[in-house]
This record gives sequence, C-alpha cells and structure tokens, in this order.
Amino acid sequence: MDALAWLQPWEFSPALVLAFVATAWLFLRGRRIHRVGAVRQSLFWIGWVMLYLSMHTQLDYYAERMFFIHRLQHLVLHHLGPLLIMGAYPGQVMRAGLPLAWRVRLAAARRAGPVRALESLATNRFLVPLLFLLMVLVWLEPTVQFYSMLDWRLYRLMNWAVVLTGLMYWNLILDRRPKPPAAMSPGGRIFSPIFTMVPQMVAGAVIVFSERDLYPVFDLCGRALPGFSAVDDQVIGGLIMWVPAGLIEAFGLMVALGTLMRLSARNRLPQPRRRPAGRPARAA
Repeated sequence: MDALAWLQPWEFSPALVLAFVATAWLFLRGRRIHRVGAVRQSLFWIGWVMLYLSMHTQLDYYAERMFFIHRLQHLVLHHLGPLLIMGAYPGQVMRAGLPLAWRVRLAAARRAGPVRALESLATNRFLVPLLFLLMVLVWLEPTVQFYSMLDWRLYRLMNWAVVLTGLMYWNLILDRRPKPPAAMSPGGRIFSPIFTMVPQMVAGAVIVFSERDLYPVFDLCGRALPGFSAVDDQVIGGLIMWVPAGLIEAFGLMVALGTLMRLSARNRLPQPRRRPAGRPARAA
C-alpha cells in the first residue's frame, strides 16, 4: 500500500473533516492577530496532524483488528495529541480567528446562563479529571469494548469522547496561571496526574499479566497482523497503557510542578488568610 492509500479514510466522516478544517482555519487566521511563536505553532500542528492520522486514515482499519494498535491510537487521541495541542495554548488564538460578528456573539453567549454553565462543567477541577480517567477505564471493560468495536456509532462516540476529554484535561493541567483566574489550583494540577495515572497503570498491568483472551472481538473481526496470539496482542497493549501513557502523565505532572515553582518564585500563589486583628485564636 502506497502512502496516498494509507491516508485514505477507512470510514469517511464529513463531521470529522469539517472539525479539522475549521480548527485549522481559525488557528491560521488567529495567528495573524496574535503573535504565535514557532514552538507553539509546531506543537499545535504536530498534535493536529497526529489526531487526524489517528482518526481518519487506514490506521482505523488496524485499530479495529489489533488490540495493541487500538491502544496506540487511544494513546494519541487521549494523551499525546491533546497534550501537544493544548501545550500551544490555542484558545485565544482561535477566538481571534473568528470573524468580528462571531466574536461579538460568542462574547454575548458566554455571559448567558447555559453557556456559562457549560464552560463551568468543561473546566470543573473534579469532574474533568474523573471523566479523563473514566474514558480510559470504561471503554476497556470487555463488554463495552466488544460492542464499541462492532457498532460504528459507538466506535465514533468513543473516539470523539476520548479526544474531547483529553483536550479538557490538558487545558486544566497545562494552565500557567494562578487560581483565580485558572480553574484548578497549582497544587491540584500536580495531584491530578497522580489520580489519573495510577489506575491506568494498574489496568495496564492487569491486562499484561492476564493469561486469557479478554477481548475476543479482535479474533472475531480477524487480526490484521499475522503471528500475534490474543495474549501477545494484549501484553503489548497493556504495556502501552502501563509505560508510555504513564510517562506522558508524569510529564504533565512535571510541567505542573514547574508552574508551581515559577508562581511561587514570583509570589503569585494565593496567600493564607489572616485572622483579623484583635480576634483571639481558637482554643486547641
């Protein structure tokens, strides 16, 4: 198969193409207004390309027929791609890329109750990490995995869900501001990767050491690569969850730790509340 054939989508999705074209158009327009350095542009486009290649090429065929390729796909969709894109801090750039009339309407909509509530949910410091973790564990449950790999609607829902929760999660973790205005505190950004990393690594270890076929759907569909037994396929897939995914989460933790140290050096961390003068301390 030549390179052009590899780039052809396994299952064409107009909605996905529209989403990628719209985001690219907004970023290109926005960088004319906001100065965007070469590093940020590189992060955005590398992440953008990785997401597209993982969702809308022949890779989909192999992801539906090999467990370890499916885990590689989700490593990009859930961890690496969103991490790179949000590391470019594209929000302000893409808003600037909107036509003026659209920006005015967006600003008005963000003051309305429903949109404010939606934004609050999308940046909730408890809900977003929980959703990020669940989007790994829920789709790995053997019965859920079985039906999601056979039903194209569930399959697309699964891929869209992991991308969106990945973007929301890394938007919180990579935020460089103190709280407020950031939604999550600097300390919370350090704790959150630990909360999400450990269960994923445990799940990967369980899959690695399992001696039975947990996901017979890949045999049912026919494994795309010869020479792989079900257990071998699972071992590689579990290792992908155990090691590379854990390293990406650890990288996010280190970035959050660096942010905490930088804010502390600049004295921008929230100060402890002081007791009003004259009020006696509570007895122990």
